[in-house]
Amino acid sequence: MVNDNINRSRSEGTRPMEEQLQVALSELEIIRQDFEKKSFELGKRIEQLEEEKMNLRFDVDVQRSKAEKLRKGKSKAEKDLDSLKIDYKKLRLSIRTAGLGKTSEQWRQEIQEEKTEADRWERKFQEAQAQKEDLEKSLSESINE
Repeated sequence: MVNDNINRSRSEGTRPMEEQLQVALSELEIIRQDFEKKSFELGKRIEQLEEEKMNLRFDVDVQRSKAEKLRKGKSKAEKDLDSLKIDYKKLRLSIRTAGLGKTSEQWRQEIQEEKTEADRWERKFQEAQAQKEDLEKSLSESINE
């Protein structure tokens, strides 16, 4: 009888052990499924981040290209500006040399001087004309006498 009790208690004890193992296996299966789900989600997230990283690298390349074009444009504009400054200085020198760089007051004064000179020549011309007429008259009187 004692052996029967031992067998019984072993068989009764085995059953809860099997049930515990079954529960543990079920829990492990749930944990495994959760792990696989998380692993899949993280894999998707990694793919998204890698794609985003690739897009950002592309954007960086585009921005670098634009920056390089702007630097070249700026350099060309600076060279053009320097060239224009040199041309402007040459033009100002030419204007001064040609006398075109006078102020309006200087031009007025020069015009007044030219008018005065023209009036003086006009008077001389009229005097010479009058002298000519006097000489012609005198010659004519001399011939007639």
